[in-house]
Amino acid sequence: MSENFKRILVINCGSSSLKYEVYMMPERVSMGKGLVERIGEKTGKITQNGGSHKYELETPIADHNEAMRLMVSAMTSKENGFLNSVDEIDGIGHRVVHGGEEYSESVIINEKVIKAVENNIQLAPLHNPPNLIGIRAASEVLKGKKQVAVFDTAFHQTLPPSAYLYGIPREFYQKHKIRRYGFHGTSHRFVANEAMRLLQRSSDNTNVISCHLGNGASITAIFHGKSIDTSMGFTPLEGLVMGTRCGDIDPAIVIYLAENLGLSIKEINTILNKKSGLLGLSGISNDLRDIEKAADAGDQNAQEALDVYAHSIRKYIGAYAANIVKVDVLIFTGGIGQYGVKMRERICHRLENIGIVMDYERNSALGAVEGIISTDYSPTTIVVVPTNEELQIAIDAYDLIFK
Repeated sequence: MSENFKRILVINCGSSSLKYEVYMMPERVSMGKGLVERIGEKTGKITQNGGSHKYELETPIADHNEAMRLMVSAMTSKENGFLNSVDEIDGIGHRVVHGGEEYSESVIINEKVIKAVENNIQLAPLHNPPNLIGIRAASEVLKGKKQVAVFDTAFHQTLPPSAYLYGIPREFYQKHKIRRYGFHGTSHRFVANEAMRLLQRSSDNTNVISCHLGNGASITAIFHGKSIDTSMGFTPLEGLVMGTRCGDIDPAIVIYLAENLGLSIKEINTILNKKSGLLGLSGISNDLRDIEKAADAGDQNAQEALDVYAHSIRKYIGAYAANIVKVDVLIFTGGIGQYGVKMRERICHRLENIGIVMDYERNSALGAVEGIISTDYSPTTIVVVPTNEELQIAIDAYDLIFK
């Protein structure tokens, strides 16, 4: 192990949770990780894997400052921790959902960055506030440590106006910043870089379509290392059919639901975000495994849900193939992209006419590990790449603080 290694703490703060992981950099080795959940509820919980034993504790956790203190205590526990002291942490990387148009790459956090995150709260009201809380709590509990913000939206700031402008009056963009932002950028960037390593290619002359398929799902067209189009839009609701989100629909449906069924905006928002997608179509679950099991048993709604899901992904792959002219690599990642062997087959079926030819035996044999699943003669190489957003955040934090 190099004497120059650094320990980077990665933090992902939710409204009632705090995920964390410590990486040894530049070796990219995880030392341990944990989750603090049910913050602000009657009984909170922290679980941690790392060191010699699993660490678990149930206790009231009043706020994120207390969650940070519990995290430090768990990491430095003599019996179950993986650090001798919090002083061993050399830098901190934060997942921040929305950086708006201000940031196209990760940055060291200062007052200007904090102000930008605050200014974008209206664009990500569920995510940016807890992200800010995490930054401030880390500043309080881990004093003096440099912190880095890694934005989900940053990778997509290279989109051209033709991809990010909506066909609505321009004043809505100019005055209210209503445009396509895209999300999952950290994941798309990570797997694209990993694919270049796996295939021994350079991003400078490689075109990629990256499919991040999980409960939330998005597709990104990457031209010579830069995002030029992505399926999620002003919010993460647009694009593909997802676990519980509807994806692309006729916007007039919202008006119809309000005017003819008397549903409130809040009720419609809940339906489109939490009751639609695979869950709404199947009437069974948002979990692909449950739906595939039901489909195999002859449930028609489950089968149609799977067909709709695959159809929406194929449609985007075809559209992006047209825009980037030549597709060199198609990537599958995320919970469904990595583990959904049958779904990958459904998606790639009938893409042969645009040069995407899956080797179905390879796909089945590969399972959920990293590797190639296209035929040797396929013009487009199809790969499965497990994503690791935490590692990408650690890489960014290390590069910004120490390089």
